[in-house]
Amino acid sequence: MKISREVKVAVLVLSGIALFIYLFTFLSGGDLFSNQDTYYTEFDYNALSTSSSVTVKGNRIGKVEAIDYIYETGKTRVEFSVSPQLKFSKNSVIRLYETGIMGGNALAIVNANDGEMAKPGDYIVSEIQPGLITSLKKNFTGLSADLDSTIRSADTLMTSLNALVVDESNVGLKSTIAELNATLKSFKTLSNSVQGVIKENDNKIATILNNFNVTSENLSKLSNDLKDIELAKTITKFDESLTSINTLLASVNSNDGTIGKLINDDALYNNLEAASKEMEELLLDIKLHPARYRRILSKKEIPYQAPTKDQKN
Repeated sequence: MKISREVKVAVLVLSGIALFIYLFTFLSGGDLFSNQDTYYTEFDYNALSTSSSVTVKGNRIGKVEAIDYIYETGKTRVEFSVSPQLKFSKNSVIRLYETGIMGGNALAIVNANDGEMAKPGDYIVSEIQPGLITSLKKNFTGLSADLDSTIRSADTLMTSLNALVVDESNVGLKSTIAELNATLKSFKTLSNSVQGVIKENDNKIATILNNFNVTSENLSKLSNDLKDIELAKTITKFDESLTSINTLLASVNSNDGTIGKLINDDALYNNLEAASKEMEELLLDIKLHPARYRRILSKKEIPYQAPTKDQKN
């Protein structure tokens, strides 16, 4: 049987189309010849793409087949397929998580291991696991604001410093640097001169320092000697004073001197006491009889009358 050229061309075109479909499906993560069970879940937003992986304990067992937006509920419905060999509870959770630093996402089936087994076509409850990238995205806004504020402050500081340093005449800074350079050169010259003088007179300086040290020691010794001399003179004078006082006290205690007789002679004391008593009586009589003493030149005598006890008091 002879096959016409048209049939051959048609078969070849159909084969190419079938091969293209198979390769496209294979590259998309699917398999035309495999039998898969399909399940559904829902999220508040879409973070997946078609052919995103579906895993169990980190092992790929399926993929996302379709993603549809439900206008009535405002949710995203995700259709995914897994191997028929997988059996999991209807109470399990479909977890959306990040797969890497590039921000890819995938679904993970967290088996509850209780209750009725899920059947193809069932809706499974979903949850979202925050990842590292999501956390960084949440915190990046505050970090960016702080970084922007820091950069602005640094820019303001540099602008202020530039305004202080830069002279619009373009001469002030150069003049300042030139003066500073001249000052440093003068200081260096002076330092070299001082070093030269010190080096040339090194021996003389050492001699002067030694002489000063000897002189200081001599002055210290002289000061100590002067202190000792003054202290000796003071002690000698004090000793002489004590000797004089002892001599005076000895003469007072003896009966030879006038002071000693006055102190130690009882008769002298009695005489002084009697004379004092008579002087007291005389003064009392003058007070009581003053007329007697006014007529000293008169021939008429007024006899003496001893004062009574009441007059004495």
